[in-house]
Order: sequence, then C-alpha cells, then structure tokens
Amino acid sequence: MLTLFVDAYYISPYAFSCFVALREKGVTFEMETKNLSKREHRQGDYPERSITGRVPALRERDERGDEFWLSESSAIIEYLDDRFPSPAHPTLLPRDARQRARARMIMAWVRSDLMPIRDERPTTTVFYERAETPLSPAAEAAAARLIQAANTLIHDGKASLFDSWSAADADLALMLQRLALNGHPIPDKVRAFIDAQWARPSVRAWIDRERIPYVAY
Repeated sequence: MLTLFVDAYYISPYAFSCFVALREKGVTFEMETKNLSKREHRQGDYPERSITGRVPALRERDERGDEFWLSESSAIIEYLDDRFPSPAHPTLLPRDARQRARARMIMAWVRSDLMPIRDERPTTTVFYERAETPLSPAAEAAAARLIQAANTLIHDGKASLFDSWSAADADLALMLQRLALNGHPIPDKVRAFIDAQWARPSVRAWIDRERIPYVAY
C-alpha cells in the first residue's frame, strides 16, 4: 500500500534517502519512476497529488482506496518513523533527543548548504561518469567545510554517527561520496565511515540498480 515515486535515473539524493529509509524500516513498498528530463513530474495528476510536483513523493493507499500523499524527503522520513514505530521497526532517527536533533541538523545541512559541491560534483558523478574537471576555489572551500564537519561528527572506529544507524548516516555518506569517488583526499576515519555506509544492504540496493542512459536536464 506504499509507493515511492523516484527519478528514473536513480540519482536524486532525496529519493535515495527515502528509499534507504523504507528498506531500513523493512516495510513492503513499490516504486514508480518519473523521468525528469521528459518532465513527467509535471504531467497528469502527479503535480496536484504530490502537491510539490517533485520527487520523491510517497503515496499510502488503504484498503478502501483512500490515499495519503507526502512530499519532501525529510518529511517522508519523519512520517515513516511515526507510521512504523519501534520496537516493531527500526528507528530512522535516534531516540535520544539531543542525538535526534543533531541528526536533523545534519540532514538539513546537506540539503541546504554546500552548493558548490552539489553543482560541481552532482550525483551523476557518483552513479554515472566521474568528474573530469578540478574543483573551483568555492567548491574546495565547501569541501574543506564538509570534511571538517565530518571529522568532528564521526568518532574513531564508529560505523555510524550515533548510538545506532540513522538516516543522517546515509545522507552524510552520499554527500561525502561526491568528493571521495571523484578522487578528493579523504581522512582515513571519514573514508571508513563512508565505506561502512556504502556497504549497507539498503544502500547497496539503490547503488546497484540498473540505470538507463543518462540524459541531462
């Protein structure tokens, strides 16, 4: 009864975040794709039902056929934690109030800042072809901020940021992979964190998906 709408190229970091969250929750869901280069997210009744006309969007349909729609990845993740609570399902955000607040901070930060990295190392360079041009001074400065923050947040020998895995781990790892996979120097403990996140089955299920040829949009 759950459907996650994602981009057809499987490159959206926000769709990635929701997909990983659903897999970690262990709930059954289907996926439907929208080809953004063909503006499928602007066609039919999708813009009205999703409200924002963007991906990802989550549709929940009950036995009577009534539907609930929700857009924006952070809202979807928090809804999933409320809708499928522990102990029946793993949590997506830490139980401790301060850790939960810190997780939300990290998730908000990688969605709203570090624009030079997002511009010059888009997720196509993670899931398709690697970048061929060096970072600009602005992107180098953003990369230094990102790595400094990661060094502060990641504790030696820890595979996750908090007492247990959270959605913030996957989000931060993907942001860091924009640098790591494109040859940027990464400190050893940060690389170990990235590798641990990249090996999670929920993350591998997204990485290893067969992708259609990319068309820029």
